[in-house]
Amino acid sequence: MAIYAVGDLQGCCDALKRLLDHVRFDPASDQLWFAGDLVNRGPQSAETLRTVIALGDSAVSVLGNHDLHLLAVAAGGKRGRRDTLDDILDAPDRDELLHWLRHCPLMHADSRAPWQLLHAGLPPQWTISEAAQHARAVEAVLRGPDHQALLSHMYGDQPDLWQTGLKGWPYLRFVINCFTRLRYCTPQGQIAAEPKGTPGSQPAGLLPWFAVPGRKSAGTPILFGHWSTLGQVHWPEYQVWGLDTGCLWGGQLSALRLDDAALFSIPCDEHRRPGAEQD
Repeated sequence: MAIYAVGDLQGCCDALKRLLDHVRFDPASDQLWFAGDLVNRGPQSAETLRTVIALGDSAVSVLGNHDLHLLAVAAGGKRGRRDTLDDILDAPDRDELLHWLRHCPLMHADSRAPWQLLHAGLPPQWTISEAAQHARAVEAVLRGPDHQALLSHMYGDQPDLWQTGLKGWPYLRFVINCFTRLRYCTPQGQIAAEPKGTPGSQPAGLLPWFAVPGRKSAGTPILFGHWSTLGQVHWPEYQVWGLDTGCLWGGQLSALRLDDAALFSIPCDEHRRPGAEQD
């Protein structure tokens, strides 16, 4: 059995199918771990969800910011001007697709592998165990009767610094922002929401979340997506792999085989203009 961790799809279903052919994926024995952002901005969001769901127990996906945004829009929230979600929102199987997505985790691990999978990042104050607890707290609300209220309260950049006493919507919002939006923060863990470029391009005083000295999740291999401008996949000194290699932006779609850390990538059609805003 092989486990493949796959970077952000964002509605690029044809590229996913080509990648699975490239690695000779066998759903009877292999598994796929998706790093989130299955939907939006690309041309085939509904088909992408249906394809992943049809894989059944052979696939798992964590939630990304675009996945949560879809759920919020479906619950009556404001659409973004670059959203490409109509094929899901108008689909006859809309409710089934959204129900499946709402029950995806924020963080995934498997006893057969030492890896942790999430979409964006972790603040330096959290251990892996604490991160898993915070993820479960959000998942419980998202899967429960208060999920629409959560989706309406999740937007915003505050609070931007972890405090042990955080509660209610501010607590849940901070957890969601870490798992689905984090790229840069200060050495103290204060989140900077705006910078999105390659490490080295950020304002002074900011570090990639995984490069903060003393990060309590260090020592555990972490797989993530979200950061298409990261510039490289493997950052060995930090034991992290950034799997979003910019498929949507005319880059590549990548899969990491976890048993030997072999990376497989295929070129993608350019669905977005180079240099357009990436988030």
